[in-house]
Amino acid sequence: MSFTSWMVRRTFKKGDDVRDAGLTTPPDVRRFDDILYGTDPAWQKLDVYRPADLEGPLPVIVSVHGGAWCYGDKELYQFYCMSLARRGFAIVNFTYRLAPEFKFPAAMEDINLVMEWVLDRRSVETYGFDADHIFMVGDSAGAHMAALYACICTSPRYAAHYSFRVPKRPGGRSFVPDGLGLNCGVYAIDLKRANRMTRNLMKDLLPRGGDREEMHMIHVIPHVGPNFPPSYVMTANGDQIAGPPSQKAFTDRLRRMGICFIDRTCGKEEAPLPHVFHLNMKLEEAHLFNDEQCSFFRSLMAEERQEQE
Repeated sequence: MSFTSWMVRRTFKKGDDVRDAGLTTPPDVRRFDDILYGTDPAWQKLDVYRPADLEGPLPVIVSVHGGAWCYGDKELYQFYCMSLARRGFAIVNFTYRLAPEFKFPAAMEDINLVMEWVLDRRSVETYGFDADHIFMVGDSAGAHMAALYACICTSPRYAAHYSFRVPKRPGGRSFVPDGLGLNCGVYAIDLKRANRMTRNLMKDLLPRGGDREEMHMIHVIPHVGPNFPPSYVMTANGDQIAGPPSQKAFTDRLRRMGICFIDRTCGKEEAPLPHVFHLNMKLEEAHLFNDEQCSFFRSLMAEERQEQE
């Protein structure tokens, strides 16, 4: 493990502990914890959260946590994910295998395993999933991976680089997320211009340390095609990691491909907001933004109903 990955784990954890200090499970959320979705009980576990007062199938949001590809787990995202559940969704919050213990594409394989688990008939029936409405959210490195997974689902040419195949929905259709919430994401990494931190993270993440082929594999933008899902793309005006300039190339690509998307920069000039501010359940701005993103998902479902009528 590089010193960079060690420091990320150490410093991010301190900040996240402060962010979540004093938070508890809301009484109006029902949670199912530590469900094994793979074969590795140390890494491949997930939680499901639902509104306690709602019965029957609910639309699903699968959350891909961030953490520079080397840090994070479902425990660090539980309060954010439970806040989404309170908005009328069934939330799947999972831990995936991290670098450098596991190299790319281990985390992508885990995302696919989670989707297989979600779409399994037993999971649908047990946890009340609406298998026809499955959305994904991700932030920072999680947004990068959620976007890459959407590329796998919508680009056969790109999917051919992976050993796994995306699962089928009921009825036999290959799975494609019904919509994405991509927050403070990293969509393009240029090692020639990258700082030392990014170069070290790529060495920990990628089997060959980031050669030309590997960098093309993890570069989201060229793999985005016309079937990419509708997306709500957010960054923050005070984001020093993935601020508005780094988002523009991605949204330009969405526009060229004719994808339905919302391009949102949060924060005011007099009150800037930092990287992944939306995870902080003590911030009013986080709740307002999360309302917006969930409303976007509901609007996609409403449009679908109108088209079917």
